[in-house]
Amino acid sequence: MTQDSYADVIVSYQGGVRLTVRAKPGSTRMRTLKIVDIGDGKRALEVSVAAQAQEGKANRAIIERLADELGVGKKDITIRSGDTGRIKIVEVKGSDLAATLLKKLG
Repeated sequence: MTQDSYADVIVSYQGGVRLTVRAKPGSTRMRTLKIVDIGDGKRALEVSVAAQAQEGKANRAIIERLADELGVGKKDITIRSGDTGRIKIVEVKGSDLAATLLKKLG
């Protein structure tokens, strides 16, 4: 897969990537990161976490999961929009992150 295949989900910018993420809180098991359809022809990176969507617990768990998956520090990840919704825009600082993520997605 190429980055162009995921251009609606993974956007590179100077210093990192911006991801469209669909949160899946309260998951009973950690699923592999995958691209899912979110309607209206849009897609997102689905990130499942065990934490419940209350008091920011799921957001913190998503940041931890992405940090682990991408090999960056939690401080390098910021939720830019969607704090209280399932669809989020997440910025991740670092180099070669798009390539790392593409490898994980297969």
